[in-house]
Amino acid sequence: MSRSKIVVLDFGSQYAHLIAKRFRALGYYSEIALPSTDLSVFENCKGIVFSGGPSSVYDEKVPEFNSEILNLDIPILGLCYGHYIVQLGYNGKVGKADVGEFGFAQLTLNPEVKSPLFEGIEPVQQVWMSHQDGVLSLGEGFEVVGSTKDCPFAATQNLSKKRFSLQCHCEVKDTPCGNQIFENFAKYCGMEVNWDQNTVLQVIIENIKKDAKDKNVLLFLSGGVDSTVAFALLNKALGQDRVLGLHIDNGFMRKNESANVEKAYKAHGFNNFIVEDASQSFLGAIAGLTDPQKKRIAVGENFITVRDAVVAQQKLDESLWMLAQGTLYPDIIESGGTKNSKVIKTHHNRVDGIQKLIAAGMIIEPLKDLYKDEVRAIGKLLGLEDELVMRHPFPGPGLSINVLCNDGKSWGAKDDEELAAAKKELKETELNMFCPNCSANLSRNVLPVRSVGVQGDFRTYRFPACLDFGPAKADEWPCGEKAAELGMKHFPKKREKIEECSSTITNAAKYINRTTIKLYQKPGIKDEDLVLQEGFCDKRRLDQLREVDNIVLTELHKSGWYGQIFQHLTIDLPYATSADKATFVLRPVVSEDVMTARFAMLPKDVLGAIVEKIAGLDFVDALYFDATNKPPATFGWE
Repeated sequence: MSRSKIVVLDFGSQYAHLIAKRFRALGYYSEIALPSTDLSVFENCKGIVFSGGPSSVYDEKVPEFNSEILNLDIPILGLCYGHYIVQLGYNGKVGKADVGEFGFAQLTLNPEVKSPLFEGIEPVQQVWMSHQDGVLSLGEGFEVVGSTKDCPFAATQNLSKKRFSLQCHCEVKDTPCGNQIFENFAKYCGMEVNWDQNTVLQVIIENIKKDAKDKNVLLFLSGGVDSTVAFALLNKALGQDRVLGLHIDNGFMRKNESANVEKAYKAHGFNNFIVEDASQSFLGAIAGLTDPQKKRIAVGENFITVRDAVVAQQKLDESLWMLAQGTLYPDIIESGGTKNSKVIKTHHNRVDGIQKLIAAGMIIEPLKDLYKDEVRAIGKLLGLEDELVMRHPFPGPGLSINVLCNDGKSWGAKDDEELAAAKKELKETELNMFCPNCSANLSRNVLPVRSVGVQGDFRTYRFPACLDFGPAKADEWPCGEKAAELGMKHFPKKREKIEECSSTITNAAKYINRTTIKLYQKPGIKDEDLVLQEGFCDKRRLDQLREVDNIVLTELHKSGWYGQIFQHLTIDLPYATSADKATFVLRPVVSEDVMTARFAMLPKDVLGAIVEKIAGLDFVDALYFDATNKPPATFGWE
């Protein structure tokens, strides 16, 4: 007997799969389908959700949509792009909004309209927006359920047609009432609870056995939670005799990372893995590269090269060995891996060499339909220790993607023009959310490096704003009056003020997608002394990054904050007084599903200890704090 389900139509949004995940987490089985899908897909379907997407509905090329779906007598909920599709289906109008919304907005419900979708939800709610278009006039029979300051038709419904549409992304955690909205929709659809974590585990185990058939499996083991849980799943499904883990030290590991990974695996009882030092091979593969995409591709392809060499060394019969990866669904989405999605960044596990193996049926990816929090839950279900399951994510390319590069030649007239435009935008942006003292000492700059971001499901490659609030106050950091002598800076106390400021800048500026705050600048160095230097991802810069990163992680562990944040990335910028120096960015983030995130506000004693120790390194010219959420910024800078 087939299972009752909610079908999510994927219009290419980064969050489409997250919608299905939310329903599953609530206990309702959900599937993903293309918007062009045949009506037969909706057999036993109780509800349909239209996802967001990167296109504008008036673009030349838009996702193909089977409009007959709107004629089904099944409740439909449209989100963002799906909001537009629902409205257009009933003769509404959609166009460019007067003001785009990226990040937090306040949804106010219409007190004169009762909606089953908002049953039990307070009349004013925080929601997460990511859109430039908007509904200009409502479809026939629709009424306004809620609005925001800049979006008059933020929530609508047509109860006679069983149709709902929302401008916000209620599938992300940054819309706190999102789960309740989905719960209400599922109940409105008549769904009954029919999905749980044990069912998920059983499905994965069965799929591994089916995909592997009689073959053995070689798995790339980075040491991160994804590959570790994939390893445990493969061992459970196939047995250790048929599984071989391969941990490659690619030269991009954190300080002592490979030794710690090996020790942790052995302590858990994993004996079916080997460690290969291929650092020289990987350093050679990316030598001289500056383009982030080319670096990622080079790293990914070199994993295949090293894998082939190990297969030869171990005398493994390739016809009997498949390759496994700890790929998650966000990796696939950000690599443009679904029909309607756009590339945000090419993940190392989606390069051409891997794609060929996928096409040949020689890849197993047990976690490819899951998100990070689901993977951790599965790991705990399998009995893995917190040391393995709760480690901060550490992707295969490791620190290589945290080292921004510059060849001294690629910067051109267009970059100068856009940097000047970014500085003008920042100067003209009103920032009146801080106290008079902070505002009086505030100076603004734009760093001359580009970082990747994501806005409206598209990749952006723009500049980071940099705010300097002047010298530290005597009582601000643990080192007291010594703080200003060391070059430490004032850091605003209130997270909500920083967040508001960051969002104000990135919403108002076309050429800026991040906001940083200066934490430290070496005494005697002026802003104009810091310039873009020639710099590549080599062992010297990686070793410098390892030292800074190790200081941060050590202090996070000591303070107990390591377990309170999702991930910390330390970013190395080729922006300094000379080529042998560097500036660094601290990027602590809080997230559940990787698709959205908020910067983590560390306590002043923890942050102060980190800054003071990093200031003691002679190669560090300056230190910044990345105070940007996702979107508009991604976690990393490449």
